[in-house]
Amino acid sequence: MRIAVISDIHGNLLALQAVLADIARAGVDQTVNLGDILSGPLQVAETADLLMASNFPTIRGNHERQLLAVLGQPAGQIDPLDSDGYAATQVSPAHVAWINALPVSMALDSDVWLCHGTPGSDLQYWLETVVPGFEQGLGPGVRAATLDEVAERLGSVTSAVVLCGHTHVPRLAQCGGTLVVNPGSVGLPAYDDNHPYPHVVENGAPHARYAVLEKFRQGWQVELRAVPYDHMAQARLAAHHQRPDWAHALATGFMPRPARPVSP
Repeated sequence: MRIAVISDIHGNLLALQAVLADIARAGVDQTVNLGDILSGPLQVAETADLLMASNFPTIRGNHERQLLAVLGQPAGQIDPLDSDGYAATQVSPAHVAWINALPVSMALDSDVWLCHGTPGSDLQYWLETVVPGFEQGLGPGVRAATLDEVAERLGSVTSAVVLCGHTHVPRLAQCGGTLVVNPGSVGLPAYDDNHPYPHVVENGAPHARYAVLEKFRQGWQVELRAVPYDHMAQARLAAHHQRPDWAHALATGFMPRPARPVSP
């Protein structure tokens, strides 16, 4: 069994197309999608159309849940400059019905379990841990999770492989008999957040990320892949839609930093 794993597309159609072309060359048996599909200032409807036609096994992420909540608000309260708010202005009734039908997690087979964040939460980081200090200049505010933290977040899941997304960081960890794999983000190589402390997540390059897993007698082989695409076109589109933070992230793989005074 050879599986391609995509996650955190965030409406980045060009990145998704590049990844799907690379997957086609990789000769996989199945592609799975771990959610956070449409949120962001890029090609929301076109991304939904492509994925609906592809019919991959797909789960919802926190942004699918948040998008549905935004769609439940009066139109005048939707902020088109917010990532989920912009997506809410672009989706059709068919897109909404598709999102509504997505499960929050899924057993692909007896070996492989799919979730977005952790088995218990679509917002919890699994292979990373947020720490204080970013605002004081003490680093990005996030570090690799310890093995004890990874094990605690596994909960009662006992599958041989658990696939997760959410943090956009390609990483894997062996937790007892379970291999936890995050393929990274197809569509957004950096972002910032304030929960539970301010922090930034940065991959340091603008490539689209995904993973290929293959089962051998000795265990699962994991390839974390980084695919080039026309990221500057997407950065320009984000800037056109008044999201300079996204534009910087898409262009560089880093988040912009506030300008600091220059000493004489």
